[in-house]
Amino acid sequence: MSRQLIVTEFLTLDGVMEAPGGGGHPQAGWTFQGLEFVPAAYEIKQTEQEEAGALLLGRVSFEEFAPVWPGMDEEFRLYNRMPKHVVSTTLSAERVSGTGWESCHLLRDLEEVRALKRSEGGPLLVHRSARLVQSLVAADLVDRYHLLTFPVLLCAGKRLFAADAPAQRLELVRSADFSNGVRMAVYDVRREAASAGARGPAGT
Repeated sequence: MSRQLIVTEFLTLDGVMEAPGGGGHPQAGWTFQGLEFVPAAYEIKQTEQEEAGALLLGRVSFEEFAPVWPGMDEEFRLYNRMPKHVVSTTLSAERVSGTGWESCHLLRDLEEVRALKRSEGGPLLVHRSARLVQSLVAADLVDRYHLLTFPVLLCAGKRLFAADAPAQRLELVRSADFSNGVRMAVYDVRREAASAGARGPAGT
């Protein structure tokens, strides 16, 4: 049985997923700017960490997370200890394994991601990694989406889904609305109705 591949993202109402907590976007940090913090809205993030078998990241997100997450062990203890697979055609294996972040491995292409999905273990969780996610969608490798949508419009920035992404049929399996306007939704990909995707560029 194939391991489940889950894409988990913070999104604006217009589909932007760039810089939710910081970064180069003019509105970086939009997940907390002027928004009441409601702990229940983020419970799914703790559940993800407890249930995941490994992280799957693109180059940009890996290079953002690797210097930071090891020093935030209270928040990311389980992530810091589980295997982390970086999909990149430009990074070297030495660069990936030599950051000091525990148990990091390099994957060169989507065929290696497919092989990882066929291996034993818990779900593969993809954080951020916009270009990688778009490649995974195009290759029909995504099984589930965990989306936290914020009542924010940015109108510019990296979006979760590419304009030329293949059509997908999704089944809503869980949802909740919170007092600060955040909406949580979990969707499964319905493969019997989804279009077969062409293989996209691998990683970032």
